[in-house]
Amino acid sequence: MLEPRANEFLPLTSGAAARAGAGAVLLRAQEADVAAGACWTALIAGCANAGRWGLAPRLRQLSEATSEYVGTRWWSTEGVSHRNRVAGAQGQIEDAIAEGDGQEFAKAFSDYDNAMASAVVCGGRHRAEKQAQ
Repeated sequence: MLEPRANEFLPLTSGAAARAGAGAVLLRAQEADVAAGACWTALIAGCANAGRWGLAPRLRQLSEATSEYVGTRWWSTEGVSHRNRVAGAQGQIEDAIAEGDGQEFAKAFSDYDNAMASAVVCGGRHRAEKQAQ
């Protein structure tokens, strides 16, 4: 079983990916977590440095890895509600970054982590059921 590393922003997603053996998702979650830490530091410090703007591509990469793990067909059909929750929370994170709002960033990231972890768990169940057939 894969082991999640200690992180601050995506504990649910990292835990779900580790339990599911979704190595690519776990790796992307860890990369996004590092970028989130840099962004958070920049937001709190009131800086407009590069750390503040490197998160959005990492979140997109995490979404892509999740889509591949759960299957693009599931992600676009039965999993569309999960995909929409992830996209909505990601949009809130990007808005908070643009506005420099640390409080909104923290709330949006919590919502994002919950949405992403739910997608990994539910999509993983679907994947396991499909493989068992």
